[in-house]
Amino acid sequence: MRLIRLGNETSAVGADVRAALASWGRGEGVVGGVALIGCRPPDCPDAVDAIVILPRGILVVVGVDLPDPAMRLDAPVNGQWKVDGWPLVRSDGAVNPAAEAVQAATAVVARLQAQRAEPVPVGTVIAVGPYVSRVSQPTSDLARGIRILHPEPTTLLTAARELAVYERRCSPQRANAILAALAPDHPPLSTEDLMAEGFANSADPGLAAASTLLIPRVAPDAPRPVSAVRPAPKQLGWLPVTAVLLVGLLMVVGIIVAIAAAGDEPQTTEGPTTSVTVAQQAGQVVDGVPYTPKGTVTDTDCPARAFGDMQVWLQANRCVSLTRARYESTAGNEPIAVLVADLTFQDATVADAFLKLAAAPGTGSITDPSVQGTPWPDDRRPIFESAAYQAKQTGSQVRIVQVVWLDKAATPDDPDLLAAATRSLNLPA
Repeated sequence: MRLIRLGNETSAVGADVRAALASWGRGEGVVGGVALIGCRPPDCPDAVDAIVILPRGILVVVGVDLPDPAMRLDAPVNGQWKVDGWPLVRSDGAVNPAAEAVQAATAVVARLQAQRAEPVPVGTVIAVGPYVSRVSQPTSDLARGIRILHPEPTTLLTAARELAVYERRCSPQRANAILAALAPDHPPLSTEDLMAEGFANSADPGLAAASTLLIPRVAPDAPRPVSAVRPAPKQLGWLPVTAVLLVGLLMVVGIIVAIAAAGDEPQTTEGPTTSVTVAQQAGQVVDGVPYTPKGTVTDTDCPARAFGDMQVWLQANRCVSLTRARYESTAGNEPIAVLVADLTFQDATVADAFLKLAAAPGTGSITDPSVQGTPWPDDRRPIFESAAYQAKQTGSQVRIVQVVWLDKAATPDDPDLLAAATRSLNLPA
């Protein structure tokens, strides 16, 4: 972990945050990454104690100073905080300091979107102190990627490993792009320094789904000693020569057929199979609003494309297929990104049970294909963490729609985005 001090900590517990990050040491031996201490990105209302850029995600760490040490903190994101059973009352009248942290994380996401940086997951860590023995959080808040904790090295490390879950590592070039977006006055880091912190170029994970024939390189045998006098080769008659040529021709034809078959047939592995296809669609119009298609991704491994309680449910109740369609449209006069996920189940009863879970707030959702390495076309990088959300059931199929602004930060309760999400439920399958 490489620490870059851009300013002072914004809270007293911020010193504990910095000490915990420093304890991980340099290099990727523990977790790697770059921590911006006292960072205030452009367009963000206030500075935060730290922004941790990890190879597989970003953590926005905001410190909250409690009046006194506590044995237990009940800390819902939307609700009254209680310290050892007593309601938390601050001098500024706030009963829930989590709102400030969520606002800071939202501003960071908006900044990354505006700068078209790598769409890695952005998690929120609320560091509380001077000391808290145990923090109690609702499951729905955990599924949203929010962790409230006392910043010890182990607790902060656990949060980093739970929230930084991007499927592939950021390259040094992408890491510098994120750094430039969040701290434009800081010079870029060298490729060698970033690779030492775990950032590395890696193959697109989408290639793992392709049927590929690998031809291994065979090392040549050790040279054999050559005798001083080599016997002259015996002359082969026409019939043996013809037979040898025929056998060789048959072997070449067999190899060609095997390669063609290997390219056409999917490989079989143990566990649930996954097939991914990407296709383009024709444009659509719903209620007079045009939708520009940005490709569809068809998948058979539904749990791997979900997160939160939804992923747990899908692991126990497998779906038949998942189709994720992406569109660009407008809400008012502003551009939006639309992600439509259609999950098909064995029957309507299972679909109804899934809809009840999907409609409940804080139960997770379906990820955009860019998380698995299928980028949004036209170099767009929408981030659906704070998307407006709608769901409906049609027979054995459940549709989930997520909508965000393309050029600014989104909030789940934005009325314009909610209206667009409701309208998008009527897109043709």
